[in-house]
Amino acid sequence: MERSFAGYLPSLDELKTEIIRKSIHFLIALSPSMAAVNRPVTVLFLAAGTLGYACMEYLRLAGMKVPLVSSLTGMASRTRDMGHFVMGPVTLGLGAMLALLLYPSPAASIAIYALAFGDGFASLVGKFFGRLRPAFLCGKSVEGSLACFTAVFVSAYRAVPDYRTAFVAALTAASVEALPLEDYDNIALPVTVGFAVYLVFWCQAPFFA
Repeated sequence: MERSFAGYLPSLDELKTEIIRKSIHFLIALSPSMAAVNRPVTVLFLAAGTLGYACMEYLRLAGMKVPLVSSLTGMASRTRDMGHFVMGPVTLGLGAMLALLLYPSPAASIAIYALAFGDGFASLVGKFFGRLRPAFLCGKSVEGSLACFTAVFVSAYRAVPDYRTAFVAALTAASVEALPLEDYDNIALPVTVGFAVYLVFWCQAPFFA
């Protein structure tokens, strides 16, 4: 999720934090490949990881240092996260789980790729290169939105080689990513993109054949 504003250049520490955050974000793109082997086990794995992280985050806030997790959380935390429960990994896991539970394989895969790459590249491009920030984007940049659209279009087309499906997925992802949802875009984005793609598939019955 992109947070820079016009006339503001992020510091090196902020850029490093964003790169670490989105590197973790990109890992969720492995979920469709895992689900292709065993979907129930993948959902259980995501659920266990999300629950495990939540427990360790509560321990961190209670003053207990959890090896590796505490260090990664500290490095990936934004200023607004300091002293608070860091929700990003929880909503990330929930978003991927909902996509796998709600939609059939092609739609679920595209939804998760939109979460991983659409939101990820929108944030990185917006932080590094975002300059055009019209009011209707709520502080986000045109460059970030275009990066989101492009990343989702390419990943969706690779999953299902159909331009209409890729366009609908990309447009939906860019629209949702532009909303000021904070970490909850990790849930809204895959659920909305998955639903939009499912509707396209429903209108094109051969994809289910």
